[in-house]
Amino acid sequence: MYWRNWFKPWFASAIACIVIMGGCGAFIQYRLSATEQDVLPDEVVNQARIEISRIMLVLEQHHTEVSSQNRIREELRKWSEEKQLHLQYTGLDGTLLFDSSAPHSMNKDKLNLKSDLHYDLYSSKTAQERFKLAFPVVDPESGVQAGNAIFTLPGSLLAYRQTASFPAMFTLLMIALFLLLLLLFRLRYKINHDLLYPVNGLKDHAEAILKGNYGQKAEYAKQDEIGEVYAVFDQMRSEIMTLSMQKEAQSKAQKELISNISHDLKTPLTIVKAYIEAIREGVCSDLPAVMAYMEIMQAQANKMAMLVEDLLVHALRDLDQISVHPVEHYSKEIFESILRPMGPYIRTAGVEFTEPSEIPNVLIRIDPVRIEQLLSNLIANALKHTSAGDTIRVAIVQEQHQLTVTVSDTGEGILPQDMPFIFERYFQGHAPSQLEKRFNEGSGLGLSICKHIIEAHHGTISFKSAKHQGTEFYFTLPIS
Repeated sequence: MYWRNWFKPWFASAIACIVIMGGCGAFIQYRLSATEQDVLPDEVVNQARIEISRIMLVLEQHHTEVSSQNRIREELRKWSEEKQLHLQYTGLDGTLLFDSSAPHSMNKDKLNLKSDLHYDLYSSKTAQERFKLAFPVVDPESGVQAGNAIFTLPGSLLAYRQTASFPAMFTLLMIALFLLLLLLFRLRYKINHDLLYPVNGLKDHAEAILKGNYGQKAEYAKQDEIGEVYAVFDQMRSEIMTLSMQKEAQSKAQKELISNISHDLKTPLTIVKAYIEAIREGVCSDLPAVMAYMEIMQAQANKMAMLVEDLLVHALRDLDQISVHPVEHYSKEIFESILRPMGPYIRTAGVEFTEPSEIPNVLIRIDPVRIEQLLSNLIANALKHTSAGDTIRVAIVQEQHQLTVTVSDTGEGILPQDMPFIFERYFQGHAPSQLEKRFNEGSGLGLSICKHIIEAHHGTISFKSAKHQGTEFYFTLPIS
């Protein structure tokens, strides 16, 4: 399932849950606000004292005048009405001296102090949520109790309206839900902007690579995990582009190789056919003339054989089937047999050949056929860079646990711009003008084949060269 398809219903479900939670909280808040309850505080008696403090002050200061002074009585009745309470003032013997609900004096009425006096709140609770509390009236001068004040107070006056603690919780819940909503939208933005869009961008880059467009860089501005993926992806794109270019170059070089070898084979083959026709038609009147023709035909045949051998080795190398079978041999006998026929061939080109003065006789593991092919390629390469009068020298020395074979010449040398590529397949380099014809002969496979052969013997091959000072190739073979 796509991330986008998964996240949309998940995000919608989360929003729906938040909306449902908020609605439930709002409904509960509404119901609680409609059923607020009056809660009596623990110290409601003290609250009652506060509510009646003014009345008590008048009673204490004018307790002797309450029954006779209408002004005081009216004042007490007025305050009682304001507080919505009922006041009864009695003497110590229970005689009712003032009643806020009676318009006239109640001196003849008498209360039962045992049943009518209540000094605690809960035992004095009456019907309709009203409370009857008694407070002693003390003379301020003597400090002696002068009477009793009995108050009947409504519960609403003694209670405070305590709203539930839920509104604060509801507010916190709403804030939490709002923050959660913001976080969800932030998460949605983050996933879309920092995950899905970059992944879609990588998809576009991958499709471009599949279509062969390797030049489109994969760039990402942020330095995070996605940025690292983009960097690795772009590195992969560069590698694929390089490999593609190499493959195209190799394909082009192979086509040129086949074209060159076809041309190079056609020329000596035409010469051989022409000389055969000449011999058959009797152009050669005597045996020496026939032998001269035969030598020319043999040289051309050797040239064709060398080209075919290079092509065969090249094909086997591409298939990882080039046959190298090292066997233990003594070095002196093998190298003498390899170098002996090369001297006359080199000298026919007007180039001097110097054989090694001494060949170490040690036991080495080599494939004589491939080593002969290697030396032939090195000498053929030296001949391409030399002219008549130059010298080609071969030296073989023993160094620690290896033999070092050196093939050097005094020719024109290798151009600096060609040096990094001389072991590459198909590379033929650039020849000086005076050597151009000889230099262009060949397939460009010789030195590449040499490198492959010597590496199959667990040896190394390298060179050094200077313009107009000659070239020196040297390779090593491990001693058994």
